[in-house]
Amino acid sequence: MGVIKSLSKVAAYGTVAGVGGWALWTRKSNFVPLSPNDYIYNTTFFARNNPERNPTTSDLCVRKVPLSQIKAEYLEKEGKLVEKFCAGVWGGLGYAYQRQYLEKKYRDADTESQLWDTKALQESEYPIGTQITDHFEVLSKTPESIIVRCGDSPRKMEVRSSDGLFEMRAEIKQEEGVAEFQLKSCFYQGLGKATGQPMPPHIEFLHRQYTKLWMETAISNVTR
Repeated sequence: MGVIKSLSKVAAYGTVAGVGGWALWTRKSNFVPLSPNDYIYNTTFFARNNPERNPTTSDLCVRKVPLSQIKAEYLEKEGKLVEKFCAGVWGGLGYAYQRQYLEKKYRDADTESQLWDTKALQESEYPIGTQITDHFEVLSKTPESIIVRCGDSPRKMEVRSSDGLFEMRAEIKQEEGVAEFQLKSCFYQGLGKATGQPMPPHIEFLHRQYTKLWMETAISNVTR
């Protein structure tokens, strides 16, 4: 998870450089406890890729936006909102540095069929099987949720030393008049028996700052 660590540090440096501005910009993105019974732990993906049931570092970031602020065309077709939210994560400024880092290292003839360019990332509908910058692969897609596998190249399909699941969720709540967006992360050691958590506390903190960055830039892709 070296890329996550390095980029989390970038987010943290930005926080230190402008604590007040960062806090103001991300104040509506909140982390809530992830239930140990959350459905992500009961997926076949988790069971297959974490055979030892090793401990996880998990988090759930939630952001609510009034429906009046969402682009109308993304509310008209079922599933369009989560697609555009997902496109905002990968095609937005929040992922730009990491995308460029991965592109320099891994873009070649073997990975050219994957999504690399900003335009392709912004326009994709993210069907199951989509591979993103040789680091993510779409495993599941519903009208409200897109789950990707992370932690290593999607070309490495077997159990990995470093692995994880990342969910982007967008749910329209008409009774509240809001769209609720979620970014859910679940990291674990897949290969062998782990002796502790996959991330130390300071890296977990930095990862959360990076998650907030992704959330805010993704939200900007779906709002007026």
